[in-house]
Amino acid sequence: MLVKRLKNLWHDEDGLTTVEYALLLVALVLGGTFVWTALRGTISDTVDLASNELGNS
Repeated sequence: MLVKRLKNLWHDEDGLTTVEYALLLVALVLGGTFVWTALRGTISDTVDLASNELGNS
């Protein structure tokens, strides 16, 4: 009985789809974090420059 359930669980493909979606989500989060970290200084500098230009006009 238990062996039969384990075999059915092993061949169940619904769980695989869930794992694939979880890995995709992790990849998106890591990619977004990397991009945010890489561009944080550039975005901050651009906003500061625009703010200074608007303040001076």
